[in-house]
Amino acid sequence: VQLQASGGGLVQAGGSLRLSCAASGFSLDRYAVGWFRQAPGKERERVTAIANTDSTAYYSDSVQGRFTISRDNAKNTVYLQMTRLKPEDTAVYYCAAGKFFLRLWQRSQYDYTGQGTLVTVSS
Repeated sequence: VQLQASGGGLVQAGGSLRLSCAASGFSLDRYAVGWFRQAPGKERERVTAIANTDSTAYYSDSVQGRFTISRDNAKNTVYLQMTRLKPEDTAVYYCAAGKFFLRLWQRSQYDYTGQGTLVTVSS
């Protein structure tokens, strides 16, 4: 059972990146999935999450309107499309899967997570 985040890299401010969260060993469509990030010297913060039932999505105020989370159940993968990136978006991004959407979003309670992927936005 594994969750693997990928797609990070170095991008200029204003640019875009798409992160992937691929699951192996379990069906991701049965879980809510969230993206979290941790910048150097800061606590981990929630970014976005998508429900497993109706694909309802929540976003933090800092990324609302710039980031989009989506699912591809056939590929057992969740994506995070990031646009209009800012230097303050620089962080290690992690994905996590939990059975309960609101617990994942409100309490960061999850069943699975994995190693993150580094996103660096230069000014």
